[in-house]
Amino acid sequence: MSRYEQDFLGQRKIADDIYYGVQTIRGKENFHITGIPMNQEPYFVKALGYVKKAAAMANRDLGAIDAKVADAIILGCDRVIAGDMMDQFVTDFIQGGAGTSTNMNANEVIANLALESLGFNKGDYQHVSPNDHVNYGQSTNDTYPTAFRLALILRLESYMTALRQLQEAFFAKGREFDRVLKMGRTHLQDAVPMSLGAEFRGWGTTIGEEVDRISEARALLREINLGATAIGTSVTAAVGYPKLAVRHLSALTGVDFILAGDLVEATSDTGAYVQLSGVLKRTASKLTKICNDIRLLASGPRAGFNEINLPQLQPGSSIMPGKVNPVIPEVVNQTSFLVIGLDTTVTLAASAGQLQLNVMEPVISFALFFSIRTMERAVNSLRENCVVGITANEEHTRNMVLNSLGIVTVLKPLLGYKQCAEIAREGYKSGKSLHQIVVTERKLLTQETWDEMFSFERLINPDLIG
Repeated sequence: MSRYEQDFLGQRKIADDIYYGVQTIRGKENFHITGIPMNQEPYFVKALGYVKKAAAMANRDLGAIDAKVADAIILGCDRVIAGDMMDQFVTDFIQGGAGTSTNMNANEVIANLALESLGFNKGDYQHVSPNDHVNYGQSTNDTYPTAFRLALILRLESYMTALRQLQEAFFAKGREFDRVLKMGRTHLQDAVPMSLGAEFRGWGTTIGEEVDRISEARALLREINLGATAIGTSVTAAVGYPKLAVRHLSALTGVDFILAGDLVEATSDTGAYVQLSGVLKRTASKLTKICNDIRLLASGPRAGFNEINLPQLQPGSSIMPGKVNPVIPEVVNQTSFLVIGLDTTVTLAASAGQLQLNVMEPVISFALFFSIRTMERAVNSLRENCVVGITANEEHTRNMVLNSLGIVTVLKPLLGYKQCAEIAREGYKSGKSLHQIVVTERKLLTQETWDEMFSFERLINPDLIG
């Protein structure tokens, strides 16, 4: 069974089990770019359902469209929100037309669902039209960005949860390794002693800061231009529609949306996306640093730092037997590099708008959703497959501290900078230990004083010295 649908460009034959229509088909044919259809981001599809439902409710309340038609549209929107029609959203993420194909995809699916509920055949648009009813008082230029922002708000929740769980995993290791003595390093050189727990705690703290920054960026997404229609003048919208539609959308979603004060400005502005993308890049940069640290600390096992052991997940070489690689930190690094690159995409797309519209929002949406999705998976993998299984080589790390010349800094309050520098220089040239020079040969400290100065508590709490 099939039906025929027509737009001003001509007629197309459509299989009758398909709920989208002629304009969606044109978009699907024209934009096979990423190969990733909109249904791969369910939050975006559901957000379109929420936006169309809020619009129908507002138009019904204002008498702009017949209540019977509006109620049928609302029922169709509920099907979309429930996820029943996910396979019907087929347009590519990246498309020309500023998202018109995606907006019409939603309009056609919802119109045909409404027609079915009223007892009409799909395509009988004289009863419920994708343009004249579902899209009444709307434009792609206000519905697409509104749905985009709602979808981001919903999508970010699970990503923030993943970051919080990673933070707690680092904190848990911080508690576990609290009394593991190790050498801190600056410039990749020995610095002063610290606990391994403090290092892991620091990673947890820095990830926690990212949750706060994402929360701040997400708040900016609550300002929307729903009701702005084409360029921000609200042309074709009923009087009072923008505020009422936003109020309905807030009630439906539980998100406290704010109608932009200047709809012309809001229709072309993409600053909130740039802000969010920048935060994603910031988190990616931090994760890169953390994973580099983990790889360094686990390097070896015999000829590297060998301070920590990572879970052994797979053979690391097709030629070197027994080799195991830090594959999870490596893949998180690669994901971070991808996100950093996609931030450049968002920046360029945001700057490419002209006059009253930025037509590049589809590629911005692709970049942001792809960044969030891949980052969330990478963060979860880092926690589940790496961090929770890390163990410490406590004896090895303590021996490295006590054999290091860097701990001469602990003696500076007693012996002074100049004498400590001379001692360090002698140790470097002769290969002697600090203990041998200070206690055995020069007798600058007694063994009792040495033991007191280099106890675990004093080494990791310099304030106790004096």
